[in-house]
Amino acid sequence: MIIAIESRSNEKIKTAQKLASNGKFRKEKNEFFLEGLRLCSDAFESGVRVCQCFFTEKAREKYGERLERIIQGADNSYIISDDIADKLSETQSSQGVFAVCGMRENKGDVSEDGKYIALENIQDPANLGAVIRTAEALGLDGAILSGCCDCYNPKALRASMGSLLRLPLIFTDDAKGYLSGCMARGMTVLATTPDAAAERITELDLSGGVISVVGNEGNGVSEDVLKICRNVTIPMQGRAESLNASMAAAIVMWEMMR
Repeated sequence: MIIAIESRSNEKIKTAQKLASNGKFRKEKNEFFLEGLRLCSDAFESGVRVCQCFFTEKAREKYGERLERIIQGADNSYIISDDIADKLSETQSSQGVFAVCGMRENKGDVSEDGKYIALENIQDPANLGAVIRTAEALGLDGAILSGCCDCYNPKALRASMGSLLRLPLIFTDDAKGYLSGCMARGMTVLATTPDAAAERITELDLSGGVISVVGNEGNGVSEDVLKICRNVTIPMQGRAESLNASMAAAIVMWEMMR
């Protein structure tokens, strides 16, 4: 059944807005907010639970069957006015399609012969989303996240173009401990550093199970993690001393999959 919401102060609208803007609230509810047909469709088609779907009449007419599948598959669906859509939207031109979804479960563990990117303390949601998008595009088996910003931040979700809803994610509060365990199982664990004395990643044999760690935008990989990993660097010309975290991750992942 589709229910009409006519008031901008409706509690479900307020809750959706809070999920979009408040990471702590997202964690408490174990839910997150999506805007736009593509992201909502990606979530639904990837098996993410769509708890609530909000849509305008114009959107229903425009997007047809693609939106209809989400409407019918959601736990609850609500038709809203253009005015309410404008309130929910964080974009200049709203598509009139929104969803509240349940967070994905932690994948749990790596495959010993897989290829993974590990992100430690990445704080820019756009960087996080961009890395995950590249990881999926290059065919990595998953990503390990430790101390990073909220991956359900709307900016991260938009930057990932839906990859955060599909790529297997492993969350850990102890990067050093988790990676040490992977090494004990025979995996190669690399840490990127701008240190010119480190091994060049372009010269390594990256066959078998490999995890490459990319660190914080300003401080890089933490000292504790650097100490246990095989330190590698990306050869650079010119006077630049380092790369943006998402760019460094892209190069490392390309080398891992080459």
